[in-house]
Amino acid sequence: MSVPLILYVFPFALLVGFLVYWSGARHAHARRRPTSRGEPAAYDWHFFVPCRDEEAVIGTTVARLRADFPTGHVWVIDDASDDLTASIVASLGARDPRIHLVRRHRPDARVGKGAALNTAYDALDAHLLPGSERARVIVCVVDADGRLSSDALTLVSGPGAFGDPETGGVQIGVRMRNVDDEIPLPDRGRLANAYARLLIRMQDAEFAVSNTAMQLLRVRTGSVGLGGNGQFTRLTALDRIAAAERRPWQRDALLEDYELGLHMQLAGYKVTHVHDAWVSQEALPRTRRFLTQRTRWAQGNIGCVRYASRIVSSRHYRARGVLESLYTFFQPVAHLATLLLTAAMLVALVLGGSTAEVVLDAWPLALGLALLSIVPFVLWGPVYRREFAADRSWIAGLLWGFALWLYAYHLFLVSARGFVRLVCGRTGWAKTRRNAEAAGVGPVATES
Repeated sequence: MSVPLILYVFPFALLVGFLVYWSGARHAHARRRPTSRGEPAAYDWHFFVPCRDEEAVIGTTVARLRADFPTGHVWVIDDASDDLTASIVASLGARDPRIHLVRRHRPDARVGKGAALNTAYDALDAHLLPGSERARVIVCVVDADGRLSSDALTLVSGPGAFGDPETGGVQIGVRMRNVDDEIPLPDRGRLANAYARLLIRMQDAEFAVSNTAMQLLRVRTGSVGLGGNGQFTRLTALDRIAAAERRPWQRDALLEDYELGLHMQLAGYKVTHVHDAWVSQEALPRTRRFLTQRTRWAQGNIGCVRYASRIVSSRHYRARGVLESLYTFFQPVAHLATLLLTAAMLVALVLGGSTAEVVLDAWPLALGLALLSIVPFVLWGPVYRREFAADRSWIAGLLWGFALWLYAYHLFLVSARGFVRLVCGRTGWAKTRRNAEAAGVGPVATES
């Protein structure tokens, strides 16, 4: 295929794929129905809270989990923290037998969230009495700053979730708790805070509408992804994966949550999404921390490509689930290819010649494709305003939609960074700093 033909075909193919996927997600979001409720007392609840240097938030999180869900057990996994995380949890556990501290020590610690969760799985296994009904034991992974909605257990107990014995995993929605913070950066000026507020707003809109719509589409395709916060799993499903893979969560995975969902579906369990329940967390107001987090996600997504052949050949995946999974896997690849093609076009324009003439002649097509790519993002803005910020004007909704379009360009940057890290052999799990932590203090990642 000649370079000029690639200039026409590749962007058009990418846009068509994006529009088809967006249309399916938008339709699923518009047709969603209220979640049926269940009976939480039918299950035993265990909350896994992986921690590394979380003294700023862990006390509040544990106290809230115990207050909101008094029959549940809270397992805090301290991954060799250098601060007072372990001491805080130990103090709480001394007064409450349902609070458990699971300690990890170097050199085995700080190798990833999956390894920490596996340690908690072993501790829970040792804690349960012989003969326990493991099918009714539900594990919920909550971030150290996570807060579950008060009805979360009721909703994930419903007939469409764990009320179905074939369900192995449930993911709930994610919201940003600090979306209304007027001064997210107290040490910075007015302009920096305006930018930080917009970045926080975009993260909330991303999870509240576009990511929720994507998960609702995945419910229909049978390829729901588990997330690292608000992830619920049935213990017997974890047992089956551990028997096949030696451990439930992949030790060295950068997306251990999403990979767990893949293993669960490959094992024959159903994974679903409950949109009416949610977990809140703090959005990141600082660009560097945000890009660190998203680079890890992008690199982890690239690593999931190795599951493609297993999914294609699996009898547990329908054809549309295979297509949705492959589309998700190869998004970072498409982003990188787009960047390389754009660079090639710029070089051609600088050097001149016949290729440059082709590029210049294609500007009407490029403009049309650009406009088509903007519209889906813009349309999410009013939806987000209507459902989550009804006190704001419709103009704000439109502006948020345009901002979502610009915000989406970070995907190209983090995909490129993820590829560079992969090529350089940098596969360490980068822990994102909390907003309450001072900038530039201590290591943010262990590289391997």
